[in-house]
Amino acid sequence: MNAIPSDVQLLRHARAWLDQDPDLSTAEQLRALIEQAPENPEAMSELHDCFNTRLAFGTAGLRGALGPGPNRMNRVLVMQAAAGLAAYLNERGGGAVVIGYDARHNSDVFARDTAAVMTGAGLSAMVLPEPLPTPILAFAILELGCAAGVMVTASHNPPQDNGYKVYLGDGSQIIPPVDAEIAAHIDRVAASTLISDIPVGDEWVTLNDDVINAYITKTAALITSPPTTHARVVYSAMHGVGGRIMNRVCAKAAFPVPAPVDLQFDPDPDFPTVAFPNPEEPGAIDLSLIAARENDADIVIANDPDADRCAVAIPTGETDDEGMPAWRMLRGDEVGSLLAWWIIQRAKQSERAQQEGDKQHQELPPVMAQSLVSGQMLQSIAAAAGIEYRQTLTGFKWIGRIPGLVYGYEEALGYCVDPQTVKDKDGISAALLVIEMASHLKSEGRTLQSALDDLAIEHGVFATDQVSARVQDLADIPRIMNQLRSHPPSTIGGIAVDEFIDLELGSPDLPPTDGLLFRLAGGARVIVRPSGTEPKVKCYLQAVAPVTGTDLTSARASAQGVLSALAFEVGGWLQ
Repeated sequence: MNAIPSDVQLLRHARAWLDQDPDLSTAEQLRALIEQAPENPEAMSELHDCFNTRLAFGTAGLRGALGPGPNRMNRVLVMQAAAGLAAYLNERGGGAVVIGYDARHNSDVFARDTAAVMTGAGLSAMVLPEPLPTPILAFAILELGCAAGVMVTASHNPPQDNGYKVYLGDGSQIIPPVDAEIAAHIDRVAASTLISDIPVGDEWVTLNDDVINAYITKTAALITSPPTTHARVVYSAMHGVGGRIMNRVCAKAAFPVPAPVDLQFDPDPDFPTVAFPNPEEPGAIDLSLIAARENDADIVIANDPDADRCAVAIPTGETDDEGMPAWRMLRGDEVGSLLAWWIIQRAKQSERAQQEGDKQHQELPPVMAQSLVSGQMLQSIAAAAGIEYRQTLTGFKWIGRIPGLVYGYEEALGYCVDPQTVKDKDGISAALLVIEMASHLKSEGRTLQSALDDLAIEHGVFATDQVSARVQDLADIPRIMNQLRSHPPSTIGGIAVDEFIDLELGSPDLPPTDGLLFRLAGGARVIVRPSGTEPKVKCYLQAVAPVTGTDLTSARASAQGVLSALAFEVGGWLQ
């Protein structure tokens, strides 16, 4: 949508939107802004922000703040999106659509609106029975043989946001050019059809618990040999929808139910105990660490609000400034490497069991994959095990599509450990395997940290970090990218740049994407890209240091020194 050139036209456009808004809440917000705007500059500015552009539909679907107008998440925008998606599906033969939703504000409303529009367009629509994790929606698409799926969620965004993810029948989120084709249909609906003229129906079906039970059964079946020693686990649902499902999966797998972080267990769309409902954010797992000390836990597991991500924290063996046991969050790359190692160990154990007459044989996995921005220890782990390794662009829309995939991950706490069941990141199944791994290690007198140490001794220290900047003006993102693209540095943090790759140009292995890759001397690396879901520029840093003998201290200090130098310089780029 083009920028609106005058306040008069803006008010006319806002009144036209108000006339078709079926939501009493956003209609009242808009009515108040229209009444105040002529005399109130702040109200006029808010109107401009609501109407001067439109939330862009892309591979991540839609995501933005709730409110009136085309630049907010609301019932008008969602019904237009649903009608555009329905038109796209009907062009390709129609079929069934399954719709899931989390516990955010208006998620259930947006799900019902989507179902009504789908049935009005002649499609079969099914709605999951309650607020549920995103992985269950991804599972339901395959389980029910649907042509598409929609998940209403803003994942780990702030409480004022909501979003709309679209999957096709292969169980993966959409990729180009499908996103642009759906967006074109949405734009045609928005330009030519009032909401009141979009056909709706009431023949959609609310599913029963069968699909939930099937997901729980298949996920729990990952555990074929329950450990005899169990790690003590503290779990946080981060005010999201993962808690009840996590408990049921653990019980089905014959694991003890984790000790909950009570204040964060039940769904709450206001996320009252955290500034951002993202386990990666500072302070988000503070309550989990308190519970870990109270329960003498071995590990902490935290899902994000829609439970497609999994965070892990472990004790350091030291004490903090108050004399309490110190804990640290594992980086996403650390968990990613641990899960890869554990999946290989599970396959080897299964192979040995088969040799002893156990018919439940799991072959060594043929392909492991990760996003380009993730740390590269996985490549070394896969090579050592004789497993094919692949890199993809960021997002499980790319990872989940790889033929023969048995494990994939990205550093932002996303792990796919059971692609036959869920071809997307799944924080529940990943958590289950982390608990299994920690329990088996505990039975041997070992920990997740000792397993990380062993991996570093074998493969080297791969230290990773991220520097990001949230922008107020979206124009700052292309400004930063264009400056680096046109004037790439020859050194970063005092380390020579061996190779500069503009990812926007694409390659035989990767389609074009807005990103920049700097390969540095000694295996260090910097990747810069805009966030796909937030107004941020993200810089992904990696430093690699070989380990002499078992001298992890020196290797880690060396790698950390490189990371610090990279972070200092890269931070200046984002000013």
